[in-house]
Amino acid sequence: METKKIGRYLKTVALLVLVLVLGAGCTGGKEPAPSQPQAAKVENQILLASTIGPIDAGIVSVLEDAFEKKTGIRVRHVGAGTGAALEMAKNGKFDLVMVHAKDLEEKFVADGFGTERIDLMYNDFVIVGPESDPAGIKGLTTSAEALKKIMDTKSLFISRGDNSGTHVAEKGLWEKAGLKPAGDWYRVYEKGSEGNVKTLKYTDEQQAYTIIDRATYLTLKDQIKLKVLVEKDEAMLNYITLIPVNPQKFPEVKHDLAMKFVEFCTSTEGQTIIRDFGKDKYGEPLFFPNSTEGKKLTQ
Repeated sequence: METKKIGRYLKTVALLVLVLVLGAGCTGGKEPAPSQPQAAKVENQILLASTIGPIDAGIVSVLEDAFEKKTGIRVRHVGAGTGAALEMAKNGKFDLVMVHAKDLEEKFVADGFGTERIDLMYNDFVIVGPESDPAGIKGLTTSAEALKKIMDTKSLFISRGDNSGTHVAEKGLWEKAGLKPAGDWYRVYEKGSEGNVKTLKYTDEQQAYTIIDRATYLTLKDQIKLKVLVEKDEAMLNYITLIPVNPQKFPEVKHDLAMKFVEFCTSTEGQTIIRDFGKDKYGEPLFFPNSTEGKKLTQ
């Protein structure tokens, strides 16, 4: 009797296992990551993995809306730091990336994930800090001088620390200055991966120094007490590019539609949108056009 019961039990377990295996096969085995779009793409829609700064500033949505109005093609974006955005695009689920870290971009293309780097726009980074300026950097003309004084005085400095484009630029500036920041005065913000807006607000709360893009500062300047203390250093220019995901590596990407968006953004029409964006609200542009056609607008 006990043997029959055990036999029936084993058959039941085997049946349950079979159902679970079949079920997993039907669903792909696991749910998609919440930050990733579903694999099935809408036919007349492309997916953009973008650095967070231009999204927070609003220029990404403005370009997307103007493009959709003109062509009927919708662009959906997912925001992340440049390093994370490039990683996300390595799975073939995105058609295009918008990023701002040249070394990471060149590796992405060299490794076959992207086709080419396409100049789109630029702004600049600035060093902001408390009005009291304990490090005494206000008015210095180079980031190298400013960072050395911040380090020498051990004044609190906030870093995103997330391999985003902003963090990569910050690391590059320390390196160019011949400095290796370390110690209690150099603090990595634990939520830095959530973007420049949160990082700047946190820096303001701490009344510390940080390196931030000018667009983020301009959008928040009425909400914070920090001031721009060092600016207009050529080493702090912030170039933003578009990179189409390589259709030879990922045949499922919508390369033709992605290139239509690239062509629109780099055209005189798209570059004029970039040139004029933010002027009415902030009294100065947040970004400058940088494509071949865009450069003609500033001549």
